Amino acid sequence: MQDKTLEKAYASIIDSVGEDLDRPGLKDTPSRAAKAMQFLTQGYNQDINEIVNDALFPTTSNEMVIVKNIELYSLCEHHLLPFIGKCHVAYLPCDSVLGLSKVARIVDVFARRLQIQEHLTQQIAETILEITNARGVGVIIESQHMCMMMRGVEKQNSVMTTSCMLGAFRDKQGTRSEFLSLIN
Repeated sequence: MQDKTLEKAYASIIDSVGEDLDRPGLKDTPSRAAKAMQFLTQGYNQDINEIVNDALFPTTSNEMVIVKNIELYSLCEHHLLPFIGKCHVAYLPCDSVLGLSKVARIVDVFARRLQIQEHLTQQIAETILEITNARGVGVIIESQHMCMMMRGVEKQNSVMTTSCMLGAFRDKQGTRSEFLSLIN
């Protein structure tokens, strides 16, 4: 059952812009929009520990693990408009590796919240570090923001890039350089 408060809020927005809520194309829009918003913000209702579900596996490998080009979709907390991009995650394992799909799921948990890209990047990196106890984590996100493309300055080709480097990715230039060269 979806939240009727959210549905009423969308009806109010549609009415406020001067549209007719009884028009056939808009009749069910408040309900559909409320369902879409619940989906787009489902990260608030997800628990990282349940997502990871103990998918840490013993390893003797101490080489860099990279998952790159993870698609992400989020909503800018300033305008509630989408930003869409890709995330690259790397870590240096310390006795265990994280199940591959769990990396992408962690990205989604935080992307499915109202966000700014800088904070999203940091949340992903800190969570991977905490879960894996890695010797270091690097996260880079490249996204296009509809709040810059559809309104305001209307720059269609702008891409925002953010990074968060923790542990060896911050302290060792060679580790950082290896990560950057492998994602390009």
